[in-house]
Amino acid sequence: MPPHADDVPSGTEVSSASSPGGAGRSWALGEWTASWTPAEHAAAVSAVREAIGRGDVYQVNVVGHAKAPYVGDPLSALRRVAGLAGARYGGVLVGEGWALATASPETLVEVRDGRVITRPIKGTRPATADGRRELLASEKERAEHVMIVDLSRNDLSRLPGVGPVEVDELFAVREWSGLWQAESVVSAPIVGELDLASLLRALVPGGSVTGAPKVAALAEIARLEPVGRGVSMAAVGWIGPDHLDLGLTIRTVAVDGTHVHAWAGGGIVWDSDPQAEVAEAAAKLAPIKAALAGPPPATD
Repeated sequence: MPPHADDVPSGTEVSSASSPGGAGRSWALGEWTASWTPAEHAAAVSAVREAIGRGDVYQVNVVGHAKAPYVGDPLSALRRVAGLAGARYGGVLVGEGWALATASPETLVEVRDGRVITRPIKGTRPATADGRRELLASEKERAEHVMIVDLSRNDLSRLPGVGPVEVDELFAVREWSGLWQAESVVSAPIVGELDLASLLRALVPGGSVTGAPKVAALAEIARLEPVGRGVSMAAVGWIGPDHLDLGLTIRTVAVDGTHVHAWAGGGIVWDSDPQAEVAEAAAKLAPIKAALAGPPPATD
């Protein structure tokens, strides 16, 4: 039986094969290359705003990708990512020729004590006193967040074998690695038969990384994003006979034999500012890049 989520420390590592890059070799990370320029990212934000203006969607989560070449063994760098502060799901998975690390704070779905729970996160500011005040006061961030909470409620209500859906907590501000983020808790009691396949069909991909309406938002994502999302915006966690806990793979990186891959983005609504959205995505990616690069060299 897999370990209970609360019993697994941040930075947990599961290895099924040797790590890519070669165990024991000195780690060095090259320059990052983004899948789009800041101007192209801003243009995608504007394109979403146009789609909202046409009535096609209400919100779309736009995600960019970046990659960097590396040499050596990436495991120490991946462990640093998994150990970032605020990770509810922190760990490393290693396979033949690949590895991933996550420091996700977001619950895609948990089943515990007879309830199905999801904890959508939407809304970001720097983790300063001013940033917290700005996030709590932002009508734009709250409206964006409530849309995703409503989507989460709808997703849970589609499940067979569950009772009334409740919002247990709305727009609670929590800290993740130098950022304030707004989180809600949505749940429903299990009153009948419910299986894993039904859960995944209803909840994947997560509303906070797609948009509303979900199907229309996915069409916009496919049209606008220049590369696929890979392992990001998916799920990783623990499954046992009496407990399930899957984190959404935001704040997640993947490694192949030659490159490290990372993703970051944000939800776009009608009054989103393209330049601010580009800056927010960069702020989300900054702790990941810093962790991968490692601590600065010691000085005398």
